[in-house]
Amino acid sequence: MNDTTATPAVPVMPEPPEDIREAARRAPEHWLGMVDPAWDEAEGPPPGWAVIGRWRSDAAGEIVEWQENDTYRPSPEALGWAPPTDPADHAVQRAATGYGTPEDVVRALVDSELAVHVRPDGGVVTAVTPEGTAVVPAFTAQLQVDAAGRLAYRVMSCREVVGLLPAGHQLYLNPAGAVALALETQPLLDALTETGDSA
Repeated sequence: MNDTTATPAVPVMPEPPEDIREAARRAPEHWLGMVDPAWDEAEGPPPGWAVIGRWRSDAAGEIVEWQENDTYRPSPEALGWAPPTDPADHAVQRAATGYGTPEDVVRALVDSELAVHVRPDGGVVTAVTPEGTAVVPAFTAQLQVDAAGRLAYRVMSCREVVGLLPAGHQLYLNPAGAVALALETQPLLDALTETGDSA
């Protein structure tokens, strides 16, 4: 009888950079982590999900093994996404990959302007996401608007756009960009209210 048991695949070891090789020579029999380049070292030690994997050095200080991290979250840069077009798009990309939060997106939007497509009667164009969420597509930069096609649009403050949202609709940020984000409107309304109170 033939043995059909599959042999587990051994992860291909990426070429260690010279600084890792040097660290291995100084630290034999150690594991040396490779952190996603998007992690800001000023924020402190990286969380486990920001570590791509790790190399192991042997007793002679030579790299001999690579171990992938199953919980790694690739950053926008690691995914090869186009560079952000503006601070809000930067926040959207980071929130979508777990390197930021929806709260960061809200903070970036409060004082910004957004472009929205408009109907012949002047109302905003609505749509539905693939997940079935009712949304109003909104764009944070001219490049984002241009990528969506040649359609009529208006540029307004975030506060004005939120005021025009039909009931039950969310903002759908940069649907033609590297990544789109449907944003709950209540946190944005709260932030706009706070900004208005402090103005």
